[in-house]
Amino acid sequence: MCQSTAYLIKDGKLEEFLTDIATIIPEGEKLRLVNLFGEEKAIEAEIAEIDLLEHKIILRPRE
Repeated sequence: MCQSTAYLIKDGKLEEFLTDIATIIPEGEKLRLVNLFGEEKAIEAEIAEIDLLEHKIILRPRE
């Protein structure tokens, strides 16, 4: 599949958060991510980068 994967910046490294992202919904200080299979995860983070060619969404935790 060519869907994007969300990664969380943790200790200066990228940690996989959720694969096959279909939707990102901002909800105040949180982001709710939903994948193709209906799995949902919410996190207090902001989008640091979206790389459409590499299918990567990089999230930075809110402090």
